[in-house]
Amino acid sequence: MKKTVLLYWPKGGNVEGVTAIFKNKFNGELDIYSIDSVDKDILAKYDNWIVGGSTVGSHVWEDADDSNKWHDFFKLLDEVDLTNKTVAAFGLGDQVLYPNHFVDGLGIFKEEFDKRGVKLIGEWPDDGYHYTDSEGVKDGMFFGLALDEDNEDELTEARIEKWLEMIK
Repeated sequence: MKKTVLLYWPKGGNVEGVTAIFKNKFNGELDIYSIDSVDKDILAKYDNWIVGGSTVGSHVWEDADDSNKWHDFFKLLDEVDLTNKTVAAFGLGDQVLYPNHFVDGLGIFKEEFDKRGVKLIGEWPDDGYHYTDSEGVKDGMFFGLALDEDNEDELTEARIEKWLEMIK
């Protein structure tokens, strides 16, 4: 069985901080890469992927901008055999400052993996969240784990534990 990889962006800040929680939950049996440090050979080594990012800048994720590493990552996916990949996603957002775009990045993950025939696993209920709109939710279920490190960081570890049990 191949190991699990966690792929994330951006570096620094809350997203990278959350990766440390994931690492602890896997007792070190999780490889972690920022998306700007992977190539198709690295991606091919893993059957199980966890992909995570923040909503910040999600409106330009697909634009060819030099600072936009997601655009490069999604193009790289076209060079990888995704046939036997299992992918789960998590997204960070801020329900207070950006209630109209809470974890929109989960919607972009879903769209990009759907285009490539990869089904995301790990839908997460939106119960208990206080947002107005999100591209990352449908019928009361987020397309992955939704986290709010700015306003509900005390819930992050428990949410990660419960979500990991669900996707295993």
